[in-house]
Amino acid sequence: MEKPKSKRGFANMSVEKRRAIASMGGKACPSEKRQFFVNRELARLAGQKGKKLKKATQTTEHNNVA
Repeated sequence: MEKPKSKRGFANMSVEKRRAIASMGGKACPSEKRQFFVNRELARLAGQKGKKLKKATQTTEHNNVA
């Protein structure tokens, strides 16, 4: 016989408390201080870097498959 799973973390919190915590995420740093918000070129370069890294890891994983 299986025990029913108990709620943990956010599932155990009230809706109001979850909303309060979620709303803090967007307010952690003012928009003027977000680097990508201020500098679009920096955001573009970061995106290109991520794309290159993703391609490199996909190629490496593909070549390592036996």
